[in-house]
Formats: sequence, C-alpha cells, structure tokens
Amino acid sequence: MPRRAAAATPSASASTAPAPPPRSGAPDPVRFGGPCHHGPVIERRRGPGETGRAGGWRRPDASMSLLADLFSGKLLDPGYAEAAARRAASGGRTRPRGRRAPAGAVLAVLVAIGVLIAVAGVQVRRSEPVAAKERARLIDQIHARSGEAGELQRRLDALRADTGRERAGALERSAAGRRVRRDLAARAAAAAAEPAFGPGLVVTVGDAPGDGAGDPAGRVYDQDLQVLVNGLWAAGATAIGINGRRLTPVTAIRTAGEAILVDYRPLTGPYEVTALGDPDRVRDAFTGSAADRRLRALQDRYRIRYETRTTSGARLPPAGAFRLRYAAPAPGAGG
Repeated sequence: MPRRAAAATPSASASTAPAPPPRSGAPDPVRFGGPCHHGPVIERRRGPGETGRAGGWRRPDASMSLLADLFSGKLLDPGYAEAAARRAASGGRTRPRGRRAPAGAVLAVLVAIGVLIAVAGVQVRRSEPVAAKERARLIDQIHARSGEAGELQRRLDALRADTGRERAGALERSAAGRRVRRDLAARAAAAAAEPAFGPGLVVTVGDAPGDGAGDPAGRVYDQDLQVLVNGLWAAGATAIGINGRRLTPVTAIRTAGEAILVDYRPLTGPYEVTALGDPDRVRDAFTGSAADRRLRALQDRYRIRYETRTTSGARLPPAGAFRLRYAAPAPGAGG
C-alpha cells in the first residue's frame, strides 16, 4: 500500500504544495483533455493575487487593461486633466470667454450684406424685361424664317411641276421617249421624287395623356415609328408619309432630345402615318403583324394613342431635293 501511494505521488519536478481551495462561488477548475500522465493538471483559475508559473492563471480582464486604463483616465495627457479641473473650478464653462466684436462692426457687416442683396435684386428685375424682349424677338424671327422657308418650298414645288410637264411633253414625241417616260415614272415613284395619290391606310400614334409629367414609357419614340413604318412597307404600301412628310428608301427616323426627326427635320405628335395602297389588303396584312402587336401592347400597358382607319384618297408630296448622280443617252438617241 505505501508503494502504491508513493506511485500516485506527483513527480519531483512538479510543485508538492497543495492546491489552494477555489474561491467562494468560483466554478470548478477547468481541465483540458483526458487524464495527464506527465504530472498534475494545472488549474486555470487561482485565488486573487496568486501567480503561477508560465501558462498559469491570470485575471480574465488582464487583456483589457489598456481599455480599462483609457476609461479610467490614466492614459490621458495631463493637460486634459488640468483643463477638466479648470472647467470644474469655473462653474462648468467649456470654453474661455473671448472678446466680443464691437457693435459698430457687426452693424457695418449687416448693412453691407443688405446693400448687396438689394443691388442683386435690382439687377434681376432690370434683366427680366430685357430677357423677355429678346425671347419674343427670337420667336418672331423663327416664325418669319419658317414662313420664308414655306414660301420657298411652294415655289420649288411649282418649278418641279413645270419641269415635269415640259419633260413629259418632250418624251411623248417618240416611242423611245414614251418608254423612257414610263421607266422614269416607275423609278420616280420608288424614290419618292414625284407626288403620290390614292387610297390607303392611316395609322395615328401619340403620347399617352399627361405623359409630360407622368411615366416616360407612355411616350412615342423613334423606334416605335421605325417599327410601324417597316410594318407598313411589309404590308404592301406603295408610298408612306409621316405628318405629310414623304419617306424615301433612305429616310432616317431618329430622336434628338425631346423631338423626333424625319430626314433631320423635327415633327410634333400626334404622328399620322399615311400608307398608300389597297386599303383592305394593307390593313389585313398589317393587322396581327409584329408592329401591330407592339403598338397594341404599348396601348394596353402605357395608354399610348393608337388608331387605324382607311382613306379613299390621300396625297403625299414628293420628298426633298434630289441630286442627279448619273445620266446616259437613251438607247437609239442620236448624237
């Protein structure tokens, strides 16, 4: 028995002093792992003030000593403590009392500010009539230039009509001329160089009511008109115009800011698209097409205006000025 007791005694390298009892209310010693075969397990908690060897117990808040010192004021500069003491002695004032600005200086600054505000107001009131007059003058110039452009366009149309009659009369004098005239008429119709008349389909699209202050999705955009025009061409239209402006095979429909441009000229809504051709055939071919489905979806979802109707007679003017690019003598012509 004594030998067995001696075998259970810790090795000489470990401390033979009995472990202190735990503090009142302290949890049981925390042990890691299973039984240790190399000596007694070191208890992780000790009584207050006790120290152990390396890896022994230490205060749980020892790693927070920096924060504790910071909150207790030990790390503050002495100047902070002196300032706090002076503040307490002065009755709680947080900043020293400085010299007050003279009343005369304050009054002078206020008077100067008032004068500047008054001068700015007078200048604004004086500039308003000038700006209004300049705006009115520019509007008058726009109307005048627009009237001049319209008059020039009418003169150009009249000269084109006279030229067409003279050319037709000259071509009617021979069989070869008549063949050239028929071929020229077909090419002019395809290029929108001559006015077009006849029945057709009229499609009207416009912005949704109150689109100016509402959802911008309720507006008609250039791509909507592009899809509509392509759908009408595919439906068999022979000539198309938007708000009376004739379209050609190279007409561009684009957006610039808030306006839609057709051949780089702005148009305003609603947009009336006239497609000449057999009204019933064009309408039947267009109904249910991709363009028709797109516009109906926009009408149902965003309340844009979308209407179709047939017309028994419509006129589309010729497109803009054309430049002669190629010419050759007619077959069999002398010279």
